[in-house]
Amino acid sequence: MKPLNAIRISGTEVLPLVEGGKGVAITSGLASGAWAATGGIGTFSGVNADSYDDDGKIIRQIYHAKTRRGRHEELIEYAISGGVTQAKVAHETRKGQGLLNVNVLWEMGAAERVLAGILEGAKGLVNGVTCGAGMPYRLAELAAKYQVDYYPIISSARAFRALWKRAYHKFADRLGAVVYEDPWLAGGHNGLSNSEDPEAPEDPMPRVVALRRQMLDLGLPEVPIVMAGGVWCLNEWQDWIDNPDLGPVLFQFGTRALLTTESPISDIWKERLLTLKEGDIYLNKFSPTGFWSSAVENDFLRELKARSDRQIAYSKEPVSELQSEFGVGPRKRIVYVTAGDKKAAESWIAQGFTEAMRTPSTTLVFVTPDRSKEIRKDQVDCMGCLSTCRFSNWSQDESGTTGKKTDPRSFCIQKTLQDIAHGGDPENNLCFAGHGAYRFASDRFYSNRFIPTVKQLVERIKTGD
Repeated sequence: MKPLNAIRISGTEVLPLVEGGKGVAITSGLASGAWAATGGIGTFSGVNADSYDDDGKIIRQIYHAKTRRGRHEELIEYAISGGVTQAKVAHETRKGQGLLNVNVLWEMGAAERVLAGILEGAKGLVNGVTCGAGMPYRLAELAAKYQVDYYPIISSARAFRALWKRAYHKFADRLGAVVYEDPWLAGGHNGLSNSEDPEAPEDPMPRVVALRRQMLDLGLPEVPIVMAGGVWCLNEWQDWIDNPDLGPVLFQFGTRALLTTESPISDIWKERLLTLKEGDIYLNKFSPTGFWSSAVENDFLRELKARSDRQIAYSKEPVSELQSEFGVGPRKRIVYVTAGDKKAAESWIAQGFTEAMRTPSTTLVFVTPDRSKEIRKDQVDCMGCLSTCRFSNWSQDESGTTGKKTDPRSFCIQKTLQDIAHGGDPENNLCFAGHGAYRFASDRFYSNRFIPTVKQLVERIKTGD
């Protein structure tokens, strides 16, 4: 394997190995600090991270306010406290080595307030901010204010150009690196555009070459690019190392970093990762963000898929083929559906899916009474974890609502991610993972259910395997 040459970022020489930051409480300060201690860039999650009580036990995020706005403020307090806590743990763990970044999602609730609160409370502990899930135009300004570098996550050269022209050119000296996250291979939320086919993955090399050419045009020849998504072992990326067409490149490991002794995920989740098969991870569009996301197929996703499959169009008035009367709700209010859809609906009702729930797309989805109650309760209990949410119709602006109907085809993402992050069953929760997660089962490094420390994992990665 070609030698891994150090790259200088934030005034520090680091290995070109980055730990991918993973959502709600999944990348802890302990894990990211251990990664930084190896000489690379550790990344802890600033998305509703955990805080601890005086006995070192996790403080579960329970909401007491009666209103969404009140619960939203509670969420912000939890998020800032947790982020600062994890920054301190990571800083102590890295022992002065490497670099430490905080990862946030621009579309999370109150992203600017949370990020500012973490950086204010953890001054001198954090070197940079990694941020994606949207177009974070104000990221550079915030980073510059707190004298840290920023690492925007993009999935196309066009997206970076838009960010640069609108805002980033004013803060060029704080651009630590540009993270190219492959929209077909990365775990979690993905940056697929409307013009890209989720079923037709593209080779990342030409896309990253296009990004570098654009960065050259913008006067950014020395700013590194981080390749994220689909990176398992460096032997498969030899043509990227010291490639003059790419310039300085780092490699981000998100999925492999899930399976370490320092990783805070539960033993049952770690065991599930070791048993995945190719094809068990796939792109779906059930997220309340509206983004595509990559997750493990399980009972949770199968139920969402089946829920959407039990769906028919309706109209309040008879139009076109929608001529058959159908009664909805306790009062059996009449709507109009096609004759074929009426038969399908009657069949679902006979199977126990008796509740017809309206969607923003002027359709009805059919669920059991228990599922209907759960959906409505989760919508009512919304705590505003996103800037806007299609599931609950929450919006963080002054109105507090998107103005659209709630969408029963989606789910409360905060509820399920908090549950799986704290020991919940990975079969019945959203289980984010990169598309290469199936490789745990066949990689000989993990034979006999071996789970490495972060240090052992990084040493393995440095060999090329």
